[in-house]
Amino acid sequence: MAKWKERAVLLFKEEGIQRLENANVLVVGLGGVGSFAAEFLARAGVGKMTIVDGDVVDITNINRQLPALHSTVGQPKVKIVGDRLMDINPDLKLTRIEEFLSPERAFELVTPEFDYVLDCIDSLTPKINLIVACKRKKVKVISNMGAGGKFEAEKVRVKDISKTDYCPLAKQVRKRLKLEGISSGVKVVYSFERPDYDSVKMTDGSNFKKSFYGTNSWMPALFGLHAAETVVKHLIGKNK
Repeated sequence: MAKWKERAVLLFKEEGIQRLENANVLVVGLGGVGSFAAEFLARAGVGKMTIVDGDVVDITNINRQLPALHSTVGQPKVKIVGDRLMDINPDLKLTRIEEFLSPERAFELVTPEFDYVLDCIDSLTPKINLIVACKRKKVKVISNMGAGGKFEAEKVRVKDISKTDYCPLAKQVRKRLKLEGISSGVKVVYSFERPDYDSVKMTDGSNFKKSFYGTNSWMPALFGLHAAETVVKHLIGKNK
């Protein structure tokens, strides 16, 4: 057992560590949520991971995204996060896919080879496509709802999509999934804090994104933490 896993072994036990080493996880989106989720998974000892993101670091990412530094502006998030994950665990079997997830690619990318998929996308249409692909192919998925416009860490929860409230993104996701015949059975990370609607800014609609909320440094990371916790606990048999 690698020396750096000593503390994890004490908590997860040998069997848990073995399960993590044998696990194959897909993380789509490496922004404020996905970058932290991917790192938590790597530090937990997940043995095989695929990371997907078509974006580069923007100066506005620095307040909340793990790969975002003044020295990394303009560089692909897949490269920065991927290099960091390999530095954490040199034995990690890592696949990097530098692209935005189109509807067609969502169905190509998701396969039963993955033990879990983490949806960390912040645009509605690609998010729906990824969730639907997972449900159709019977691959476990946890989807992250809106972390923007919110402050209160204690109001973040993991629930079924059918049990969410006060989250504008979750409301849209519920509506779109119902059109696909999916009303429940999708785990999500969400906050029941009412968002600050005065912090919304409209965009040009590129990459399926029409607007975004103001965001602080801790809420996206907290969403990524809850998503990673859910996946790790499932992999080691702590929750189903």
